[in-house]
Amino acid sequence: MQPPEIAQNLKTHRTKLGWSLSQAAAETNVSKAMLGQIERGESSPTIATLWKIAKGFKLPLTAFLHDQPNANDLMQFRDGIRFKTIFSFDAKLGSEMFLQFLQPQQIHQSDAHEQGVIEDIVILHGQIEILHGGQWQMLKTGDSLRFAADQPHGYRNLTNLEATFHNIMHYPSKC
Repeated sequence: MQPPEIAQNLKTHRTKLGWSLSQAAAETNVSKAMLGQIERGESSPTIATLWKIAKGFKLPLTAFLHDQPNANDLMQFRDGIRFKTIFSFDAKLGSEMFLQFLQPQQIHQSDAHEQGVIEDIVILHGQIEILHGGQWQMLKTGDSLRFAADQPHGYRNLTNLEATFHNIMHYPSKC
C-alpha cells in the first residue's frame, strides 16, 4: 500500500484548488475512479501516475509525498521504482533531489514533465542508460547528465548489478 501522505496530500491539493474529482481527472489525465481510490488509500499509484498528477496540478513530485524526508523514507512504487527524497521541493531554488535505485534489467519510461523541467542525473554506483532527445546515452559511476525532461525520457539498467543515482529536478519558476 501507498504511504498515507500521498492520499492526504492529493486530497489537500485538490481541495485547495476547489477541484472536483472530475476536474482533477481532466487536468491530470488520470481517471476519476483512480484518483478517488488513491485519495481513499485503496490504490497505490505507479510513479508514472504520480508524475501525471503532479504535472496536472503544476506541482513538484514531493508535493504529494512526505513533508520532511528522513533516513527511513525509501519509497517503492508498484511499478518497481525505488527512491528516497534527499531534498523536498524548495521554491527559492525551484528544485528537489532524489536518490534512485534501478534493479538489474529494470527499465522505466517517463512521460514528459511540465514545460521547462530539467533533470540532472549523477551516477553514484553502477551503470545506466538515459533516454533523452530520442537517443539512449550510457552513464557509469561518476558520470553526470543534464537534459530537458519536458519530453519523453527513460532510464534502464541492462547490467546484472543494481545502479544508484541522484536525480535532481529543476522546475520553471511558476511552480
